[in-house]
Amino acid sequence: MRKSGFFVALALSAAVATPVVAQMDVKDQIETRQSAFTFAGWNMGKIKAQAIDGDVAYNEQQILAAANAIAAVANSGLGALFGPGTAMDKNDNTDLKPEFFDKPDKAREVAIGFAQASNKLQEIAANGGDKAAIAAQFSEVGKSCKACHDEFRAE
Repeated sequence: MRKSGFFVALALSAAVATPVVAQMDVKDQIETRQSAFTFAGWNMGKIKAQAIDGDVAYNEQQILAAANAIAAVANSGLGALFGPGTAMDKNDNTDLKPEFFDKPDKAREVAIGFAQASNKLQEIAANGGDKAAIAAQFSEVGKSCKACHDEFRAE
């Protein structure tokens, strides 16, 4: 039931987001998705500082808030912000490789991986936020980010 609910929510968010994105020009699509990923990265940094590096005292509520934010970005329907003309072959303001549009199955795979890893991080944080478990799942979220960067982001 939980997995089917996730996919229903994912489909619904894409359906709801599509009409809004249809009104966004290419520049706005790029800026919006970059902002979303920057926000997710900022929240990843908060978790890293507490659960990995130990630079900041571990705080379960802050970890949960960061995990919630990352999961929200991952499940927000970001795929709708990758419209025609938003790759680097047509636009200088992005590092998105044009191959993204040639590999829709791979793009979907990495997006689902990001959502699943982020949802699991959120679940762990919501259920007590054990530091070791958070650190382990944080690594999985990082791997999901790297999978997309390796495949679709230019250096």
